[in-house]
Amino acid sequence: MTVLYVALGAALGAPLRFLVAHRLDGHLPWGTVLVNVAGSFLLGVLSALGLGVEAAALLGTGFCGALTTYSAFAVQAHERGLRDGLLVVVLTVPPALAACILGHALAAG
Repeated sequence: MTVLYVALGAALGAPLRFLVAHRLDGHLPWGTVLVNVAGSFLLGVLSALGLGVEAAALLGTGFCGALTTYSAFAVQAHERGLRDGLLVVVLTVPPALAACILGHALAAG
């Protein structure tokens, strides 16, 4: 049953990621940066809430897993060459880590 929760969450997260990236990505992949940072914040919140197995599968693994995207991030950073690729990394990794920490701290009280 857990795999169905993951699939349902992914069925919601993946189209949302596609729409945001399609709308905002340009010279720099702002849509991909946004979904990765927002998904990291949400995952931080969810991890602090101590969800049950089903809710964690639906929201964490499914929705957040499909919303965020390491593969697109890596490809987009590589395609932009050293200077702009490094900028993509700097715009993504530190903010995503900070967002996850902030989300966890806010939800943990």
